[in-house]
Amino acid sequence: MDRFRDTRLPDLPLHRLEVPLPHLLPFAIGTFDTIGPLSRAAFPHRHTFYEIVYVTGGSGAHVLDLVRRPVEPPQLCVIAPGQVHHWDGAEELTGHVILFNEDFLLPHADDVSALRALAGRPGHPAGDQAGPIAALLADMGGEYRDLRPGYQNVLRACLHILITRASRTLVRTGEPADASAAARDRAAELASAFGRLLCRPGGAQRPVGWYARELGVSAGHFQTLVRRATGRSPGSLIRQQQTLEAKRLLSGTDMTIRRIAHQSGFSDPAYFCRFFRRETGMSPGEFRSRAGLKHHDPRIESIAAHPDGP
Repeated sequence: MDRFRDTRLPDLPLHRLEVPLPHLLPFAIGTFDTIGPLSRAAFPHRHTFYEIVYVTGGSGAHVLDLVRRPVEPPQLCVIAPGQVHHWDGAEELTGHVILFNEDFLLPHADDVSALRALAGRPGHPAGDQAGPIAALLADMGGEYRDLRPGYQNVLRACLHILITRASRTLVRTGEPADASAAARDRAAELASAFGRLLCRPGGAQRPVGWYARELGVSAGHFQTLVRRATGRSPGSLIRQQQTLEAKRLLSGTDMTIRRIAHQSGFSDPAYFCRFFRRETGMSPGEFRSRAGLKHHDPRIESIAAHPDGP
C-alpha cells in the first residue's frame, strides 16, 4: 500500500510519497484506515506531495497553516506541498484520501492553480458537488484496486475531473476559481509559478532577483507581472511567506529563535524579531507561548501494514 517516508528535518517532519508494488505510481487512493495513521496525524507536518481529503464522517478539526476549521462532513480539504497541517481532536474520521505528486497530473495548465486556490483554506463544504464527488471517488477506488488495463490513464482523467468539481465548490461559496482564464494570462501564469516556488521548503529564503532568474524574466518585468496578477509586489509576498514559515516553526517545533530566524531567511536574529513584531504585533516568544507545541510521536506507524484495499 501507499508508504510515507517520515524524514526528520531540522524543523518539521516531511512526508514523502512512496507507492510500492503493484502500482509504483506517484498516486494513491484509500480510506483513512487503509492509508494509515498518518492520514489523520495529530502533529504538524509537511508533504512533498498533494493530498485531497474528502471527509464523510467524524468530528474534530483540521488545522492548515495555523487556521483551524471544524470537521463538518461532507467536507473537502486540499493540502499543497510545503503547507503544514494536522488534525486536532479528530475522532472516527471516514472518507477518502488521495495522494499524488504534481507529475501525475494531466497537462492541464489550470489544475495546479486550482489546487493552490483550494489549499487556501483548511476545509469547505462540498455542497451540490457532494454526490458527483462521492461517485467519482468510488470509481477511482475501484480502478486503483482492480488494476484493469489502462487504469492509470483513467485515474489521471478522473483526478482532473475531481479537481474541476472541487473548484466548483469555490464558485458556489463566492470565491474566485476561474483558474483556466487566469492561466491564459501571462501575468497570472508567472505569479502562479512564483507562488509554487515560494511555498516550497526554503522558498522564503530567496531574494526577488533569484525568482526572476529562475522564471526566465528580468527583475523589472517580474515585478510588473506579479503586481499585475496579485496587486502586491514580489517582496511583500516573500515577507508574507517568511512570516508564515516563522509561525509554522514557532508553533510546531522547539527550535531556538536563532535557528528559526535562519530557516525563515534572516541572518540576524535581532532583525528577525523586529520583523516578526512588525508583521504580527507580537514577539516570536509571545507567539510561541500562545500557539503551544505539538510534536510527532515516532512510535506512530506510518501506514497500515496490511490494508485490504481502498
